[in-house]
Amino acid sequence: MTCIQDRTKLGDTQNLNKCNKCENSCSYQSHFTEHERKHTEQKPYQCPECQKYFSHNSYLIQHVRIHTGQKPYQCPECQKYFSHNSYLIQHVRIHTGQKPYQCSECQKNFSHKASLTRHRRIHTGQKPYQCSECQKDFRHQTSLISHLKSHTGEKPYQCIECKKSFSERAQLIQHERTHTGEKPYQCSECLKSFSQKSSLAHHERTHTGIKPYQ
Repeated sequence: MTCIQDRTKLGDTQNLNKCNKCENSCSYQSHFTEHERKHTEQKPYQCPECQKYFSHNSYLIQHVRIHTGQKPYQCPECQKYFSHNSYLIQHVRIHTGQKPYQCSECQKNFSHKASLTRHRRIHTGQKPYQCSECQKDFRHQTSLISHLKSHTGEKPYQCIECKKSFSERAQLIQHERTHTGEKPYQCSECLKSFSQKSSLAHHERTHTGIKPYQ
């Protein structure tokens, strides 16, 4: 959509397409009609499969691919298909290594805008996800979902060896190492290995002499 803020380029005709809600102007009547739906929340396009409504026909076309399974956008590197062009653009960054989103605080770069948004909460301290049971706040939605299991008692992850169950997948992975003997975390000083990252961090203090607990 070609909309212009606080500018006129088509004389008196352009004034007819000026939004009285946000002062934006559109070059064409069709674009202006679509723009107005942002304010009116009108959704005239309906999906024939699930009856969901959309404000733009392009949104409906993209949505219908959920039902049809159509994926018209192909990655030139690995030939994987995607239903939306935006998904393809994000995927291609895996191959190119491009990270266009940079944190203004620490200059760390990210390939996805959503990843940058989550990262910024480290600096701002923002925790937008709150537990409805105990009002504890979390930085990430996945952390909240894992926490909620402590209230419900749900333990969907079960060890195939001893049938012990866990509320989080990470807990199961750590537990399984007691059966496999796997120790993926190695000390860079003495090459001693550990099954848990926290155990390695504790061990490394014997080399550094750091005593963080007063």
